[in-house]
Amino acid sequence: MTATLTPPTLDDIRAARENVYAAMAPSPLLKHPLVDERLGCDVWVKHENHNPTGAFKVRGGLRLVARLGEADRTRGVISATTGNHGQSIAFAATRAGVPCTMVVPVGNNPSKTALMRAFGARVIEHGRDFDESREYVEDLAAREGLRYVHSANEPDLIAGVGTYALEVFEALKDVDTVLVPVGGGSGACGLITVRDALGLKTRIIGVGAERADAVARSWRTGTRVVGESADTLAEGVATRVTFDLTFGILQHGLSDFVSLSEEELAGGIRLALDLTHNLAEGAGAASLAAAAKCAGSLRTQRVVCVMSGGNLDLARLRRFMDVI
Repeated sequence: MTATLTPPTLDDIRAARENVYAAMAPSPLLKHPLVDERLGCDVWVKHENHNPTGAFKVRGGLRLVARLGEADRTRGVISATTGNHGQSIAFAATRAGVPCTMVVPVGNNPSKTALMRAFGARVIEHGRDFDESREYVEDLAAREGLRYVHSANEPDLIAGVGTYALEVFEALKDVDTVLVPVGGGSGACGLITVRDALGLKTRIIGVGAERADAVARSWRTGTRVVGESADTLAEGVATRVTFDLTFGILQHGLSDFVSLSEEELAGGIRLALDLTHNLAEGAGAASLAAAAKCAGSLRTQRVVCVMSGGNLDLARLRRFMDVI
């Protein structure tokens, strides 16, 4: 883990663009008229599902790996993941010639696991969920002398993913509300950091799953809690804990938090398919699902929905569709 948990600044996020755009182009920010028609407001979708790894987290991996010291580059990096974070680190590490180990929960999304291996990562399956994988990684990193990359407590990760926030606020004026899925919280923290630094009044609303509600309960009460489980099909928001760096930013910067049932998450995937012709994973479609749930309060607003990822395998898609 990094020696400091100082949050990144707007200058850090601007500097990260050089690392990010060396490997990818800015992601599309698109209008979908059928979404406007269905929800009754001015909706723009930030398509992070179009990125090289199919998710927003690739930006953070590119920034962090670019800033590794020589000793860490030689020894290699290790992290716990359910997929999108691991793909981002594996993608960036392979480009930089850095050895990479990822630990995933047993029974993890097979397409995400396969892509990490295809990007060149050593993948180990351990634990019943992300948090058990993370605990194992913390021990393995110490034993093998690897650079442990935390999925949230890394200022460089937030600076990297914050580049999509810059793209949003530079392209659109007078954004009233941004809906963003929150697992570890790096994407929301990037949005908060850029919004605050630019002096904007945009409301940033976090979105999570009712069956993985530790972040939501912690944010609502101000007391950090540990959940007993994170039993949701939306693995991108399936965490039982909050994290030091990101939770501090979320606590002061989020305007609200929307928690979705499994049925509502599945409905978001259907909305994405029907109205935008994009396949979004559970977390990736959560912002659209939340916009549909809150449509009455969003009318007349300009709204951005962050489609954070599209890495949904056929088996999980069938399970989501069975929920409806």
